[in-house]
Amino acid sequence: MASITAKATRLSPADALTEIRASAPGPTVGAFFDLDGTLVDGFTAAVHVGDRIRRRQAGIGELLGVFEAALRYRFGRLEFEHLILRAAGYLRGEALEDLEELGERLFTERVASRLYVRMHQVVQAHQERGHTVVLSSSALSMQALPVARFLGIVNVQCNHFEVDDSGRLTGGIVRPIVWGATKADAVQRFCADNGIALQSSYFYADGDEDAASMSLVGYPRPVNPRAGLAAAAAAHGWPVMCLASGRRGPVRRLRHLTRQRNRS
Repeated sequence: MASITAKATRLSPADALTEIRASAPGPTVGAFFDLDGTLVDGFTAAVHVGDRIRRRQAGIGELLGVFEAALRYRFGRLEFEHLILRAAGYLRGEALEDLEELGERLFTERVASRLYVRMHQVVQAHQERGHTVVLSSSALSMQALPVARFLGIVNVQCNHFEVDDSGRLTGGIVRPIVWGATKADAVQRFCADNGIALQSSYFYADGDEDAASMSLVGYPRPVNPRAGLAAAAAAHGWPVMCLASGRRGPVRRLRHLTRQRNRS
């Protein structure tokens, strides 16, 4: 997590919940949540790559390609669009139905243990106020949808595999690819189509690319922000939420989250 300058204010999870509970009720208030690094500690895509490695489904060419792409993306030498298209290319010919089932299994086995309990509480607080809650992520549907279903989030903006008439992956991604400015465009369209007031809405994210979406809403909420978003938060006076690791043992975490969900 990037260090936060003295200009950035801190917002504790408890204060965030108090703020939400005192906010205007009703569906005209939107609450948009990024996935990786915001609702989940780490990257869900890494869980799927790890599963392919463990099951020996990834050849040496794929392993080297993923490693190279990840490094180039981290150091700004590869655009997100190229990265996600490369990942889709490795799955060409797979049945979408099988990948969706895999996504559900990996959520139960590995992703649930990484969910931030505090962010689950924030989601629930918005739901209790009757706000329109949206998972807005650049992740793929096989990664985003299981999390959304578990948290009771009906509205999901994410990337989708392109499939042929038989439901098998072509190696492409449905356009426009959701990331950065295109995610901000999707947020604006969603609000316009659903009567949501941007200035009354919230956006939670950790990534530099989500500064564009945060600039649209009245309540931008960086969560464990990376360097670029931390700088934007300091410059604009956005309060920053800092969370400890969300990881527990998977059985313990599932029990805890299921109890929380059953109370709602």
